[in-house]
Amino acid sequence: MAEASIERELIVVTPNRVGLLADISELIAAQTINILAVSVRVAQDEAEIRIVTDAPTYTADALRKAEFLVEEREVVLVELPHRPGLLRRITDALARQELDIHDLYATVTSDSQQSLVVFSSSHNSKAVQLLRAR
Repeated sequence: MAEASIERELIVVTPNRVGLLADISELIAAQTINILAVSVRVAQDEAEIRIVTDAPTYTADALRKAEFLVEEREVVLVELPHRPGLLRRITDALARQELDIHDLYATVTSDSQQSLVVFSSSHNSKAVQLLRAR
């Protein structure tokens, strides 16, 4: 049902400013790295940018070289068919196994056949095993 894997998410927390995401995107693109998912949250004057790329080590190195503080954490990436109710089925399956979702973001375009879900849970490797078995 789902292609699931554990990947690394990079988290940059920095003072917010106009053009910050453009600068980070340019930095990553200059390394010919693809961004698979990104989430941005701004609270007061601080931005938290979460990025999943196809080359997390090189991305982290480039960000650090540009003097960004970078944290890394494991997340689960799930590729799902784009169908009504599929996210509900997956979150129900995780809940039945008492896996708590800590953070989740997803994306899909209206004409796409696939969606991408990024999340962290109380037990990421168990979540991957469960989703691969479905």
